[in-house]
Amino acid sequence: MRVMAQMSMVMNLDKCIGCHTCSVTCKQAWTNRAGMEYVWFNNVETRPGLGYPRTYEDQDRWEGGWTLTRRGRLKLKAGGRFSKLLNIFANPVLPDIDDYYEPWTYDYDMLLSAPQGEHTPVARPKSLLTGEDMAIRWSANWDDDLGGSGEYLQDDPVLKKMSARVKNDFENAFMFYLPRICEHCLNPACVASCPSGAMYKRAEDGIVLVDQDACRGWRMCVTGCPYKKVYFNHRTGKAEKCTMCYPRLEVGQPTVCSETCVGRLRYLGLVLYDADKVLEAASVTDETALLEAQRSVFLDPRDPEVVAAARRDGIAEDWIEAAQNSPIWKLISVYEVALPLHPEYRTLPMVWYVPPLSPVVDVVTDSGNDGEDAPTLFHAIDRLRIPIGYLAELFTAGDPEPVVASLQRLAAMRAHMRNVNLGTEQDPRIAASVGMDGATIEEMHRLLAIAKYEDRYVIPTAHVETARELEELGSGCSLDVDGGPGMGGPRGVGGPFGSSSGTPMRATVESFHALKARQRADTIPTASRVNLLNWDTAAGEPPAGVFPPRPGEPGYGEGPEASRGDEHGGDEHR
Repeated sequence: MRVMAQMSMVMNLDKCIGCHTCSVTCKQAWTNRAGMEYVWFNNVETRPGLGYPRTYEDQDRWEGGWTLTRRGRLKLKAGGRFSKLLNIFANPVLPDIDDYYEPWTYDYDMLLSAPQGEHTPVARPKSLLTGEDMAIRWSANWDDDLGGSGEYLQDDPVLKKMSARVKNDFENAFMFYLPRICEHCLNPACVASCPSGAMYKRAEDGIVLVDQDACRGWRMCVTGCPYKKVYFNHRTGKAEKCTMCYPRLEVGQPTVCSETCVGRLRYLGLVLYDADKVLEAASVTDETALLEAQRSVFLDPRDPEVVAAARRDGIAEDWIEAAQNSPIWKLISVYEVALPLHPEYRTLPMVWYVPPLSPVVDVVTDSGNDGEDAPTLFHAIDRLRIPIGYLAELFTAGDPEPVVASLQRLAAMRAHMRNVNLGTEQDPRIAASVGMDGATIEEMHRLLAIAKYEDRYVIPTAHVETARELEELGSGCSLDVDGGPGMGGPRGVGGPFGSSSGTPMRATVESFHALKARQRADTIPTASRVNLLNWDTAAGEPPAGVFPPRPGEPGYGEGPEASRGDEHGGDEHR
């Protein structure tokens, strides 16, 4: 037994409202830079749908993840070292910009400077890559809320695996939201695909990162990742990906997406696992057995033998205690309601999901029955508008039994807590029917429904015995300098619409909201280009030309073309 710690996440899909707050805050914190305009480390997809990039789940096309040889050995689906050597200068299996989307902004100056006419002026979309006019045909969540159901649903790789009984007509359509970040897998295919060794998995917490200095831009990692959560910065020629906000985790704070999540659906915590069993679990022949194989890798943090082995392997006492209190361990291995995303990729992902039950309750209630009655709910699960088979293709490699078991436990929790809240006599058969007791169900309800901040995020701080200094802002990060991989250096770098949000700031939410310069645009290159997307109202005054001058200001009363001589340099740009 070789004990290691893994920082992990669980998302409760019943709570996701599709507001994209997590995506926007992640964008501002990590990818609001030159060359990263199309990149979303965190995105929220509507399912069924094509995903981002389009049809990323079709591994027959994209060749991501692992597969088994005839001898039962793991190999990369895209090929081994020899295959990569042959294609190292021209990787043929890569999503192009159309599979992602061409990022854009709008020519807002047209709304301000257009002459008076019969028709209202229109702000035309402008490409953030070329600066030219463009037609918007796709984006990171183009099929949001099934907006393109009739045209796009038939291309959903998961739906293609299902029978014709699935209804696609809009009035009977099923949908739910699926937030996605990098899975920070136990057996990451992206790390194994990297020819230069730039991709690595941190030994202390399992976070998968890219060494920007070592990256040579081969992009084999983009192909190797079956979730397509490694991106190529076309400005710097480097690969970049979700960092799980490791500067925040090191000081005991949750990721930005977790901190700002409106639905409070994310849980963060440590899992202890046996590193010696990872290869064996990923090599299970039967794909439907991969879920239990991965669960068997996780170790009970309260087992005295596991605790002794963890101490022997150098895991600190406070980290062991954090693993014992981890909500991840409880949701995955104690309550067994969380499931991994596409275990058939054999990467052993460490971002798991509690499948959605709410549509079941809605269907039962709409039929005139009691939406919290346990027998009715159990019967309705099998007739859910979200077919069990669809959820199984997402979370259990097509095996419906674990999905049904998870949904039944969630349904039993609803029925049990209804009796508790109404003060009616409790039926012990409800908990017993899902292999639980009343106390355990109430603990699960407390965690899933009303958990406090410190219960949802159990994050031990990093240990600095061997480090000279631990800072929230990584001053040695190569993303920070002009000409470096992140192009996050001095202001003024970028195109006419602005492509970064200023110099790097501290990663904490408090600093994120407090520092005025964080969302300020680089500069205003010309009077005809005003970047409203990055305009920071906390900076004091709006950019010159956005509003007419007020009484007492230069240019007041001189007509619409008068400039403003404020601290933003309105006169200089005229």
